[in-house]
Amino acid sequence: MKMTVEVPSGNSETTMDDVKSLMKKKDDIEEQIKAYYDVLEDQGVGVEGPLVDEEGFPRADVNVYQIRTARHSISCLQNDHKSIMADIEEALHKLHAREKAKRVHDEVEAQGEAMDQQVTLPPPFALVDAVTHGSPASGAGLRVGDEVIEFGSVNTGNFQNLQNIAAVVQHSEGKPLRVSVIRDEQKVQMSLTPQRWSGRGLLGCNIVPIRR
Repeated sequence: MKMTVEVPSGNSETTMDDVKSLMKKKDDIEEQIKAYYDVLEDQGVGVEGPLVDEEGFPRADVNVYQIRTARHSISCLQNDHKSIMADIEEALHKLHAREKAKRVHDEVEAQGEAMDQQVTLPPPFALVDAVTHGSPASGAGLRVGDEVIEFGSVNTGNFQNLQNIAAVVQHSEGKPLRVSVIRDEQKVQMSLTPQRWSGRGLLGCNIVPIRR
């Protein structure tokens, strides 16, 4: 039995339900093909086995009509299977293309909203007034004039004095710390790993508190 494959209209948007419907039809076709192969296997002839005896007469030990019907049906169904696989590929392509376009649209909108909304940054609690070239601080991207709003677990809300930062540095030798600063009125984040180097200390920078 040949199956008629219905594909979504080119004018309508392809949905995941369309893809699922095509996948189900593909599975149905594969089940029918398997069923007809089972018929041929039961008859012991397969797809290519002869249907006539040595004298050219139809074989009496097999159901010739049933075998011919199964072989013809397999051929038709294989064409249907090839067609529906192409339909599935096209539907998935359309679906992915639309999702990508939507994602780009959403990102553009989100960027627009972010620009419209004024970002309120916490007040800085410390200032970087010296950075030694070749130091861990320099390698992490810290610059003179950076205003610190986060140094590991120390932030604007819990900062008391520079000893807070010193304690975090001592306990984090060899471990990356997240550092956030205000630079040119923008928030900049970096990863700073306190470690031994050719100079003094574990950072190679000088930080002073900002009086509020």
